[in-house]
Amino acid sequence: MALGELERAVMAQLWAAPGPLTVREVHDGLERELAYTTVMTVLGRLAKKGVVRQERDGKAYRYAAASTREQMAAELMLDALGDVGEDRTAALVAFVDRVGPEEAAALRAALLNGRGDVPAPREGPENDGAATPES
Repeated sequence: MALGELERAVMAQLWAAPGPLTVREVHDGLERELAYTTVMTVLGRLAKKGVVRQERDGKAYRYAAASTREQMAAELMLDALGDVGEDRTAALVAFVDRVGPEEAAALRAALLNGRGDVPAPREGPENDGAATPES
């Protein structure tokens, strides 16, 4: 599910926070002039979509991201792959053709490792900063 510009700004606040935030805290952290009720509506809609968790705190609610930014991006990518029909391979190849060398190295390392924890790229002139799988 794609997010609109305001939803992305709200999510950025939640991802950056050390814990759940109130509507007021999100509102005050946004770098634009918005009505408090607009932020409240956006958070409510994100909660209904399952993108944020809503928990009662006295008379107010606190909101937290339901997943990490990376998990959400992965979900969006999987959703997009589901929309291409039978030729997912062609879509994946087109994606890989468009990423830079560092991202390609990270993908290669993740595929070789068979899991999502990719080693940090080793920098130095001998490998131009590309990630390599470590045994």
